[in-house]
Amino acid sequence: MLEPLLLVAVLATAVAVAAVAGAVVPPTRRLAGRVRPYTLVARTSLGRSADVRAVVSPHGDGSTLRRLSAPLLDGLVARLGRSLDASREDALLLRLAQADALREVPEERRAHEHRVHQLVAALGGAGGGLVLGVVLGMRPAGAVAMTALGLVAGVARRRGALDRAIEERRERMRVELYTVNQLLAMNVRVGGGVMQAIRRVVDRGNGTLVDELGEILRAHESGVPAATALAAAARRTPEPFVARTYRLLAAGAEHGSDLAGALLEHSEDIREARREALKRTATRRRAAMLVPIIAILAPVMLLFVAAPLPSIVFGVR
Repeated sequence: MLEPLLLVAVLATAVAVAAVAGAVVPPTRRLAGRVRPYTLVARTSLGRSADVRAVVSPHGDGSTLRRLSAPLLDGLVARLGRSLDASREDALLLRLAQADALREVPEERRAHEHRVHQLVAALGGAGGGLVLGVVLGMRPAGAVAMTALGLVAGVARRRGALDRAIEERRERMRVELYTVNQLLAMNVRVGGGVMQAIRRVVDRGNGTLVDELGEILRAHESGVPAATALAAAARRTPEPFVARTYRLLAAGAEHGSDLAGALLEHSEDIREARREALKRTATRRRAAMLVPIIAILAPVMLLFVAAPLPSIVFGVR
């Protein structure tokens, strides 16, 4: 009985020491994601790739042993990660873009990095299940079952975190979209073009939707046509109403339609959809509030109803 407790104590000590070290000397934050937008125009004007991170080798720095062993380890991790998440590469990249996750990682390695994180979470869950099984004194079959449950929980936790990030980002964009559409409609109506209106909103605003408009603006400044950049953003965004706004802007940039009126009508549709969503949410919450009341009062009422039945049926007092 001493060995499992000693193992748990060693693991807890290691986790505590790592947490203290991370708090005292936090890892240095990379500046690639913050510097990259300011280098796109200069690189494209010189005929180089617009993505600075695409020209950097993922194993360019480090020792010789690291450069030799890293491809082998990457291949092993990639195979294990695909066994845990069988999603296609393009579908996984789209979900990561919709969650705005791993932006500091080059796009060609983003899916691999996500699978590495998922593998680490799965191994952590499996290790936690194994330790729990040993501490509880289970038989080998029970410890193996706890390990398998921990593995599944680790994979589900990482996948659920990505889904929650997508849903939270979608909700923020839905809240911001009405105001952004109004600002775009005003800027277009006073005589500006589509990209000029987007530039004014990006210069004066902030938020999740404004950040996405900033990405569209930077893509256009790097040489991508406005309609193409907006259509690509419409395919990539997680919120359908935002995708409809991007398609309206693309049509206005390409054909010169009455963009202001369409944006205002779309804003009213957004407001009506949000009003209906709030009504449905309120109805569900009222129903959820009734569940504990019914669960507490129903047994008590049944006891009061059933208490006189023996005396009525059998004449017993």
